[in-house]
Amino acid sequence: MSGERVLVVDDEAEILRCLRPALTACGYDVLSAETGREALRAIAARAPDVVLLDLGLPDMDGKDVINQAGVFSKTPIVVLSARDREAEKITALDAGAVDYVEKPFAIGELMARLRAALRHALRDGGKVDRIEHGDLAIDLARRIVTKAGAPVKLTPKEYDLLAHLARGEGRLLTHRQLLTAVWGPAHSDDSQYLRVFIGQLRAKIEDDPANPRLILTELGAGYRFAEASA
Repeated sequence: MSGERVLVVDDEAEILRCLRPALTACGYDVLSAETGREALRAIAARAPDVVLLDLGLPDMDGKDVINQAGVFSKTPIVVLSARDREAEKITALDAGAVDYVEKPFAIGELMARLRAALRHALRDGGKVDRIEHGDLAIDLARRIVTKAGAPVKLTPKEYDLLAHLARGEGRLLTHRQLLTAVWGPAHSDDSQYLRVFIGQLRAKIEDDPANPRLILTELGAGYRFAEASA
């Protein structure tokens, strides 16, 4: 890490006591806020590179922070919350959060999600022409996919779905986000339709489609494309 600024928004002092040394040890510059209003001011004035946001704040719901911050900032927001209901997770992601980590969480997993969020922000600011994961290569400029050097034949929609997943490497993308991005708003609730296409993609790119390692399922919420090893 090279000094990226992380804003931790949580009114539980023990969370900050836990996170600050772990984040500092990884080279992050740590800011903190205890309320939604403080968080919005800090996002506007201090320009953090990423935000770790609890949903249960004393003055406003964290989802409102996501919505309001999105009006003036592209800072990626990773939700940290004890709310484990699928509906809460999906609503936060659809509001604009880039990921969702449930409390209690493992520090290692949180750091991985943080790195993925920062990579996504960098990709948003620049053009990425090629994504590789193991022997799978996706040439985004030419819309060509190869596995171990051999072409993978995909339909246009299969390719669009794979490319969208791969661009969000490591991020949880909801059913609605994927359906809207690939098929349009009219298909935003066609989850069964999406599952069929995910199955078709896995059959073509996974070594063992029954035990996928590239396209990962988040039950009830959506899918992630696996992070490439460093």
